[in-house]
Amino acid sequence: MEDYRAISMWHDTVGEDDYAPRPSLPGPTDADVCIVGAGYTGLWTAYYLKKADPTLRIVVLEKEVAGFGASGRNGGWCSPFFASSMERLAKAGGRGGAVALQREMFATVREVGRVCDDEGIEADYHRGGNLFVAANQAQATRTRETFHHLHEWGFGEEDLWWLGAEEARDRIAIAGALGAMYSPHCARVHPAKLVRGLARVVEGLGVPIYERTPVLDRTPGGVRTPQGDVKAPIVVRATEGYTAALPRLRRNLLPLYSLMIATEPLPEDVWSRIGWEGNECWIDGRHLLVYLSRTADGRIAIGGRGDPYHFGSRVVESFERSLAVFDTLCESLRLLLPQVRGAAITHRWGGPIGIARDWCSTVGFDRAGGSAWACGYVGDGVATSNLAGRTLRDLITEQRTDLTRLPWIGHHSRRWEPEPFRFIGVNLAVKAWASADKAEARTGKPAKRAAYMEKLIS
Repeated sequence: MEDYRAISMWHDTVGEDDYAPRPSLPGPTDADVCIVGAGYTGLWTAYYLKKADPTLRIVVLEKEVAGFGASGRNGGWCSPFFASSMERLAKAGGRGGAVALQREMFATVREVGRVCDDEGIEADYHRGGNLFVAANQAQATRTRETFHHLHEWGFGEEDLWWLGAEEARDRIAIAGALGAMYSPHCARVHPAKLVRGLARVVEGLGVPIYERTPVLDRTPGGVRTPQGDVKAPIVVRATEGYTAALPRLRRNLLPLYSLMIATEPLPEDVWSRIGWEGNECWIDGRHLLVYLSRTADGRIAIGGRGDPYHFGSRVVESFERSLAVFDTLCESLRLLLPQVRGAAITHRWGGPIGIARDWCSTVGFDRAGGSAWACGYVGDGVATSNLAGRTLRDLITEQRTDLTRLPWIGHHSRRWEPEPFRFIGVNLAVKAWASADKAEARTGKPAKRAAYMEKLIS
């Protein structure tokens, strides 16, 4: 790809960064740690490792440029919630372990802001919290159940509270809002500014980032690239939505596309009718969720699921441009915020996210084999990748800490089914969720088919 600024609205508005690729790997190289992937996971891992031990020889390899994938084109949420149920986490680490992991996620959002401040990364970071909005009665029932469920796990008023319809609409004038669950822990970021700024900080610490250097395969004691082998006793896989392209890993993570649109910067009279002065990130309660953020330059960025899974876990640039999904996002934006009906849509983009078979993120390190990994963020990777980077630091440097006792460490999801069963099952679930959303909007009653499909793929 030549015009990296055309990837997304975020890439296009990153500032003076011209995305000129860094040099490729110059030839065979030795290192202590080789990191594959220059997105959030790879860069946070390099950052914390180098801070912990400046003598480590670390190299980062990237097929395109730093921040090319989901790290540079996501929804702009630094989400405080972990991508798994509390019950699943409790099976691995007990009730205390599950709660500890979720509380560490809350703290991670603040840690991202701290690093931005300390390192001078201008990423439009603003911790305004997030809203789970109920836009019909079925969504209200489901969102209230989630609210009470989290309270039962010990998360109190300092973590989340319920807003009635009037309170929710006082924050953001969302058409038809019946209420919302609010958490103060979420932050808005400009994802491309964050990942590109982090890459510059990592380089400043003495870690080379070799771009346009694809990793072809894992070798005993390193990796193989077209430019030569990198010999390293530790290899960190940080490839998330692109993992299926690696040999022997096609069924480990499923790449599912999430697409986005963004408006032009809106005038002040429109914002005065919308509100949204707290810069909260928010979603409504549908199954094929839509997620929204208010950008620092006054746009609305909205994204959502609904694009079909592509046979064989293919990742192709043309899949980022689904007109049907873009039209659905435009319609959703107009329905939720009719104040923006006349606004121009200036950007449309998308990209793959990594989904494990049980929808549970994982981090781990096999010291005997020299392999480390963090993956399966299910679209919640902005904060989770930071926690992963700090955890990998502790695992690799053999530090026993609170982070190395969290229950996602070493979790192994079973592999996705072979084709065509994977293709049939996932797309059946996508269609069922879309159908359930339409039925719930029409009737106000929870659709049983969605719950059935969630059990089927979890």
